Amino acid sequence: MTYFIDRRANAKHKSAVNRQRFLQRYRSHIKRSVEEAVNRRSITDMERGEKVSIPAKDISEPVFQHGPGGSRTIVSPGNKEFVEGDRLRRPGGNGEGGAGEGSASNQGEGMDEFAFSLSREEFLDFVFGGLALPHLERKQLRDLDEVRPVRAGVTRDGVPSRINIVRSMREAQARRIGMRAPIKRALREAEEALQEEERKDPVLRNPTRIHELKAEIERLEKRLEAVPFIDTYDLRYNNLVDQPQPSNKAVMFCVMDVSGSMTQGHKDIAKRFFLLLYLFLERNYEKVELVFIRHHTAAKEVDEEEFFYSRETGGTIVSSALTLVDEIITQRYSPAQWNLYVAQASDGDNWDDDSTTCRDLLLSSLMAKLQYYTYVEITPHSHQALWEEYERVQARHPERFAMQQIVEPGDIYPVFRKLFRKRIAQ
Repeated sequence: MTYFIDRRANAKHKSAVNRQRFLQRYRSHIKRSVEEAVNRRSITDMERGEKVSIPAKDISEPVFQHGPGGSRTIVSPGNKEFVEGDRLRRPGGNGEGGAGEGSASNQGEGMDEFAFSLSREEFLDFVFGGLALPHLERKQLRDLDEVRPVRAGVTRDGVPSRINIVRSMREAQARRIGMRAPIKRALREAEEALQEEERKDPVLRNPTRIHELKAEIERLEKRLEAVPFIDTYDLRYNNLVDQPQPSNKAVMFCVMDVSGSMTQGHKDIAKRFFLLLYLFLERNYEKVELVFIRHHTAAKEVDEEEFFYSRETGGTIVSSALTLVDEIITQRYSPAQWNLYVAQASDGDNWDDDSTTCRDLLLSSLMAKLQYYTYVEITPHSHQALWEEYERVQARHPERFAMQQIVEPGDIYPVFRKLFRKRIAQ
């Protein structure tokens, strides 16, 4: 028997496939750890990896062993205390083991939990797995430079990286057949003539003719050998052309209430929700633009830094933000060319009759333009007028208007997954 031992060093990333199998196998444990990590992290610490622990009993592997075989008779000793079917009492925590208290023991052994680290990319894969922007559609062609290279047959000119080997070999074979056919025909005729001449009686043979035929055969054989196996004329290259692509660009309006009724705890929850949304869009959608809007009595479009870290505050008029969203859409984002989304976070407090204004603005103008609207209310108390008016909007647009309540930081991630879960296309 022959054994082949591969002593070559492992190539870079050779264990990547095994790692992916491991992550898939223990997906439930990892997802639970990721959810706990998202809930306990601060808004400035969302992107790093995570250390995951798996109980030792869950990573045990099945083992095959040889049994004793045959028939055996076993006599087990009895006892004075227990009979069949009795339940054994769990050991107490008074030093008898199992509670981590009491005096040390010189017996027993165990195994720590298996711990490993998730990279940033793996961590975000688990955080945002199974999520998608709802109702994303392909819009009309917006920019002529939005193209994608596509295959368009073959061409005689190109770079070596695009050579079509099968087509090139086919062309070479056709050329060889075409070039060698007349030579082989002439060679066959010369060989037949030589055989006919050599079959004649020695007295009637023509030595000069035989010499000429042999010379001709040698010349034709050299011509056959000179036909190249492949020539530059045979090379064919895959042809790529730029094809215009329908635009699936989208814009997400992030609307956050920063009024005086929003406590610092409410604002931190809103910021963590929007940071999750920001990371989700940045990671999964290259062509999604973000528009940040803060509002109290007045609304203002701000940049990312000011949206997350500004300390401005005031009263509450929610309709000012919705009006600004409508104006920005009219000026910069045509619904015929953009998928439009709005995510709003508030504590539900609003100025007197402004909630009905918000409802009317949504029903009369905004919802006809938007793909999806999400409203998150951050409050442990009962809902106020804004929630009630938004329920009327949701009743009119159940597929494109979603509402959720957040009471504590632990609700952020589950609510986020409910709002942006993948939906089955109708």
